[in-house]
Formats: sequence, structure tokens, C-alpha cells
Amino acid sequence: MKKFKLIYLFTLMLIVSCQEKPNTLKNQNTHSNQKQTNLVYYKTLSVDGVEVAYREAGDSKNPTLVLLHGFPSSSHQYRKVLNQLSDEFHLIAPDYPGFGNSDFPSAKDYEYTFDNIAKTINSFLELKEINTYTLMIQDYGAPIGFRIATAYPERVTAIINQNGNAYEEGLGEAWKDIRTFWASRNEQTENALLPVFSLEGLKWQYTHGTRNPANVNPDTWHLDFLRLSRPNAHNVNFDLFYDYQNNLKLYPKWQQYLRDNQPPLLIVWGKNDAFFPESGAEAFKQDVKNIDYNIYNTGHFALEEDGNEIINKIRTFMKKVLK
Repeated sequence: MKKFKLIYLFTLMLIVSCQEKPNTLKNQNTHSNQKQTNLVYYKTLSVDGVEVAYREAGDSKNPTLVLLHGFPSSSHQYRKVLNQLSDEFHLIAPDYPGFGNSDFPSAKDYEYTFDNIAKTINSFLELKEINTYTLMIQDYGAPIGFRIATAYPERVTAIINQNGNAYEEGLGEAWKDIRTFWASRNEQTENALLPVFSLEGLKWQYTHGTRNPANVNPDTWHLDFLRLSRPNAHNVNFDLFYDYQNNLKLYPKWQQYLRDNQPPLLIVWGKNDAFFPESGAEAFKQDVKNIDYNIYNTGHFALEEDGNEIINKIRTFMKKVLK
């Protein structure tokens, strides 16, 4: 066990050291009299006994974007956003408990449900004294973000949605085995989902639906594979897979929140997502009037292939919202 942990930590350090870094030298040469706001900091904060890791960039006096990641990823999926938008915005991207570099408490010590994770992330934001923000959601970030938004609508100034679902019509065919698992959780239905945790299965989640798989950094799925190879990681994620059915029961509540509050909404959606196809993006038009609607010919993790274009959209959208 100790040997595995040492190898795991060493490999994580190696991968993180090779991640895309902002061009700070260029900034020093061209803006030597300005703060280097494009630096990304890697911090932790204790939330009810759980160390929550997070990435933070930009001046905290600027408008804040809270970046909520999906499965099987972490704040790592927002590395491009953090690097490119911190010149004008304050960005904060937490890792959920059991994900990324946050603590991985046992299921006996921490309840792995979306209700509880949303509670942890909301407490994290309150401890950081972040009470007004734009939410960026993707995959798991949607049920976590919408729980926070419905509880505290006055805190959410806008929503940026990259394949974050809130409608039954937005669930694709890739949910077939999970629906079977919901109907009867047992060893057989769990085993049917095990390929999701394999290296090839994780690679598929990042590359399926992309125009060119070579556009996607392979560090993404290798990093996720390391984390999902930890003891008990499969069981914890089975708990979350099983709990996901409770998100569907909350869809009407989230839709009512959208109708009542009309948050400015930026849609930046990969249309070839097997989990959340374009029909999920289209459904938001039923309830939100102020939509900046953008569809990309890519997959589940649209930022990987179309990051620069999406980030430009975010910048333009945020400036419009702030006006």
C-alpha cells in the first residue's frame, strides 16, 4: 500500500509539472509594471474536516467565476480557462471530495451523494467569503451547481454551461447501463460499469465525438486513471452513479429556478456528447430567455478541443453580463 501511494504521488507530481503553464515571461517583458494575475495557485481549505483542494487565479476584486468540474475529471479540466481569463476575472475551481487533489475520505466518514458534495462546495465558497459569482458547470458540475443556485439564487449572477444537463431529454444513450444499475444495484450491474474506470474507457470519454483525438491532451485520462485506481475509488463512484438518479427528480425544481430567476446563460456545448447530446442544450431554451447559444462539433469535454474559442465566448459573455 505504501509503495502504491509513493508511486501515485510521484506520478501526480510529474504530470502536474508538465501541465500547460501561462506565459509569464512574456507578461514580464510586456507588462513589467503590472501584477502577474495569470498565475494559477494551488491551495487547500479545510471544510468540515475535509481538505478541499482548489485552483485559484486572478484578482479577487474582479468578478468571480466558480468552475465546477465533471466526472471523471477535476479542476484540471479548467486549466485553460484559469490561465487565459485571470487577467480580467477572479477564478476558483475546487476539487470535490474524492476527486483531484482533495481528500478522499472513506464512505464511512463522508457520504458520497450530490446533496452532500453540493453542501461541501457551498460551505467552501462561504469560507472563502465568495458570495456573488458566475457558475461554470459541466457534467457533475450541473447537479452540484444547480443545488447551490436553487438554494441561493441571489448569489448567482450568470451561468456558463458546457454540457451540464438539467432535462430528461438531455440524457443520451450512454446512460443505458446506468439505468439498469439504478433499477437493481448488484454485483452484475456494477461489473457492467467497470469498463468506465479502465484506461481505454476513460480515453473514450475524452475523445469520443471529437473531430480529431490528437487534439486532446492524453494527460487528462491518465491522470484520472491514477485517481480511479486508488483503493475503494470504484465503490465511491458507484455510490455517485447510483445517486445520480436523484438528480432527475430535481430537474423540475431546477427548471423552475431558471424560469423564476432568468440568469443570463451561456451555452457552449459539445454536440457529439454520448452522455449529454445537443438535445440537452436545446432544452434550456424552454425556460431561459437570455441565452447565448453556441454548439461545437466535439465531444463531452469541449474545452479540450475548442478551448480557445469557448474562452473567447466566455470573455465576451461576461463583459455583456457585467454591463
